[in-house]
Amino acid sequence: MVKKEIQNETPASTVERVLAGAGILAVSAGAFLVGYFNPTTAGFFPVCPLYSLTGIHCPGCGLTRGFHALFHGDVTTALHYNALLPVFAFLFAFIFISLILVVLRGRGLSWRVFPPSAMYGFLILAAAFFVLRNLPFYPFTLLAP
Repeated sequence: MVKKEIQNETPASTVERVLAGAGILAVSAGAFLVGYFNPTTAGFFPVCPLYSLTGIHCPGCGLTRGFHALFHGDVTTALHYNALLPVFAFLFAFIFISLILVVLRGRGLSWRVFPPSAMYGFLILAAAFFVLRNLPFYPFTLLAP
């Protein structure tokens, strides 16, 4: 007989629900700021510390400008800033929906939908992207934001 895995069905506490609500407000405010203000001209968006110290583009460099372009419907420009933007958008959406569900029903989405192989695959993809976007010759220079 196969044992069934026991799921943690304990609903979130009131404090966890309030924190999830605060997370929703923070993410929504951040998305509004990124959508309303152009990160290339607005001076208050943070600069990547790795890039400012070393000149090396991390896997997340260009995400703010990419999301700004995506919010304005310019998918091509968004992908130019960061080719991994669709992956990050999916992860951010998953987390945002999970926060909403924590507030509404006391449980977020299960991370079990992502097997360890998918997580390792994402890490390998991000590492390969990190290396390739910093190569100083064509066509890899196209990956730099």
